[in-house]
Amino acid sequence: MSFESLKSRIPDYARDLTLNLDAAIGASDLPVQRLWGTVLSTAIASRSAVVLRELAPEAKAVLSPEAYRAAKTTASVMALNNVFFRTRHLLSDKEYGSLRAGLRMNVLGNPGVDRVDFEFWAFAVSAVNGCGLCLDAHESVLRRAGVEREVVQEAYKIAAVIEAVAATLDAEAVLAEAALAE
Repeated sequence: MSFESLKSRIPDYARDLTLNLDAAIGASDLPVQRLWGTVLSTAIASRSAVVLRELAPEAKAVLSPEAYRAAKTTASVMALNNVFFRTRHLLSDKEYGSLRAGLRMNVLGNPGVDRVDFEFWAFAVSAVNGCGLCLDAHESVLRRAGVEREVVQEAYKIAAVIEAVAATLDAEAVLAEAALAE
């Protein structure tokens, strides 16, 4: 199971996804930890068993145990934050924004990896989960840390490609099951 195996599963009609996987991940200039932490955390956020089964072993092979754990932790805490803050932002009653969240997020104090990598992963997961408030917050931290816009864009490019591959492969699995049932 691997990046190459995942690419081989993409149907011909979605050939652009294969090309985009190659460009966003296979030819990435990001440091290995930042790249594969982004891949793992967005694969988790995609909620696709197929994508996660293919990419997690490769991520585990190239990331340190601490970075592998931190990427999983980032996906976990951002699943919580993205729903909470997206909902708070979407509500018409802005008074909810003044209420104490009351949620445990200790990992934010010590994510177990370089702060920029954690913020990069959190930004990418927020792109998958569609939380504008979290996107703005993490993008701001990245930019203040000196990360260029072109590099920040790599995070949501990876997120977009992983999410599209997940949607396509999950749909193909359902269509294959439906065809067997006919």
